[in-house]
Amino acid sequence: MRRIFISDLLKENITITGPDAHHLSRVMRSKEGDHIVVADDEGRVGEYVMTGFTEDKVELKLVAYIDENTESNVEITLAQCLPKGDKLELITQKATELGINSIVPLTSDNCVVRYDAKKAKTKRDKWQKIANEAGKQCGRSRLPEVEEIQPLKQWLKEMAAHQDDVALCMCYENEEQTGIKEFLAKCSQKRFAVVIGPEGGFSLDEAEYAKKLGIPSVSLGSRILRAETAAISAMSIIQYEKGDLGGRN
Repeated sequence: MRRIFISDLLKENITITGPDAHHLSRVMRSKEGDHIVVADDEGRVGEYVMTGFTEDKVELKLVAYIDENTESNVEITLAQCLPKGDKLELITQKATELGINSIVPLTSDNCVVRYDAKKAKTKRDKWQKIANEAGKQCGRSRLPEVEEIQPLKQWLKEMAAHQDDVALCMCYENEEQTGIKEFLAKCSQKRFAVVIGPEGGFSLDEAEYAKKLGIPSVSLGSRILRAETAAISAMSIIQYEKGDLGGRN
């Protein structure tokens, strides 16, 4: 069944408006009696039947609440330095499918792309829309949040203060001692944050800055990975080692 998300809490009768209403009535050509799955911001899920249509509204009535758990038992933040082109669109889609909770786009020394305030908002809105659609498609109970674009060093400084609660690491191509699996094996936290560099990797200055903050660097293996490959690989490894990838919660 088609799945949509609402910002209000689930209740017996719901009115859907905006893009979702347009998609249901005009694109999907839904009709009275069709069923749909609705999830709210608290992760509650229900099956609803469509009871009425107007020009810009779809009326829904609760059939039954659904007891499901499609969310991972770990919370993951992907901090991704801006890659070239539309690569962050792919990263956002696949990271959502892999169950991440938030994506933080970052600017760093070797980022090629630079956005002004207007362009940054447009890009963020697009990435959030991609995350929303991916979340619907893969049956998420909660949608991940794409945060505003931030400077790498600023984000690292803020996150460094939370390492007791969040297992934070930087995937660094020059790291030769500690692999990500070794890092994860020592982590007892249920929250993780991983920093991935752009195509040119991290500068030496950025790597040293992270080190001074006590943020460990980890390796993803002996081969140099593209930015999008590194992000997807890191998310997959965390979910396999600590989350639900490869099995059920």
